[in-house]
Amino acid sequence: MRYIGPDFYNITDLLTEEELLIQQTAYDFVQEKFTPLIREHHRQGTFPVELVPQMGQLGFFGASLPEAAGAAAISNVAYGLIMHELERGDSGLRSFASVQGGLVMYPIWKYGSDEQKQQWLPKLSSGKVIGCFGLTEPDFGSNPAGMITRAQRTSDGWVLNGAKMWITNGTLADVALIWAKDEDDVVRGFLVEKGTAGFSAPEMRGKLSLRASVTSELILQDVVVPNSAVLPNVEGLKGPLSCLTQARYSIAWGAIGAAVDCYETALRYAKARKQFSKPIAGYQLTQAKLVDMLEEITKALLLAIQLGRLKDLGKMDFNQVALAKRNNVRIARDIARTAREILGASGILDEYPVQRHTMNLESVYTYEGTHEMHTLIVGQKITGLNAID
Repeated sequence: MRYIGPDFYNITDLLTEEELLIQQTAYDFVQEKFTPLIREHHRQGTFPVELVPQMGQLGFFGASLPEAAGAAAISNVAYGLIMHELERGDSGLRSFASVQGGLVMYPIWKYGSDEQKQQWLPKLSSGKVIGCFGLTEPDFGSNPAGMITRAQRTSDGWVLNGAKMWITNGTLADVALIWAKDEDDVVRGFLVEKGTAGFSAPEMRGKLSLRASVTSELILQDVVVPNSAVLPNVEGLKGPLSCLTQARYSIAWGAIGAAVDCYETALRYAKARKQFSKPIAGYQLTQAKLVDMLEEITKALLLAIQLGRLKDLGKMDFNQVALAKRNNVRIARDIARTAREILGASGILDEYPVQRHTMNLESVYTYEGTHEMHTLIVGQKITGLNAID
């Protein structure tokens, strides 16, 4: 087997047979089940929720978590290759899986009680239950420490009040992981079930990006939850920030998939489209664009593989993830724009995936930490100086 994508540097040799098989499985699923649906879902602004159980059966959700978490316990590189293929289909598909696995399953496995793990992890991993992650607020995105959602203790539980914004899967979710501050300004995580009185998740409309993804507000008005809803093994921002590290890892891989889809679409088009009696791929300026795209994809993939190996060894840190997310999304956004140029007027048609990827990557560039915030994270690491304060 080989790596499915441009393999100018024999990257196949860096991957195991199991990893390649897992990538092939994800590729086949996306091409056979998702690709025929994406154009209409993009047009309608809907997500193909009927595919969720199939993704669960294939083990795509939280796949690198231990078997005790109800997951497949595959390598982090193999998990990254799944994200690569899901986003080759669409950023919305990869976002769904990133949230389900990295932002809901991971914190329940890492910080939850045994009862919470038994109740939620098997259902989440199988896709029988959908989860969402409530951290970002209308006025607090890059500064989660400023959150104003509150959790008030009662004699037998908690009362939650506040609002969250830009929440992937929110309207679909059966359970929401809500982060809120208690009376002592300690951040805590709460598992809030769909249908709980005072809790609603209206869908946000009018998006021009991530249209094949459900994005929602979460509104909490005197929402009463029992003590058993609290994640017992974490306090403070380290809880949600550790989850974001997992999701950003997924994005670093997923963005490569979007870039590959744009590059391969542009390459096929350039070979077939003739101008002045020969294919436009035969002109120097077009070749320069294609070479630049291949170069950046190759570098991004090598970066992601090494990041995954470090993660498997327990040596990865959030600064390295920040660099990978920053680089790989930036190059994917640039590649999508360049691919649109090569396709000319055809590039704006949804007959081709390029403009859809371009619009999606505008969101990916700023969510899960903006490009600028990741720049400052890495800048602080290498200088020892905090430029944010």
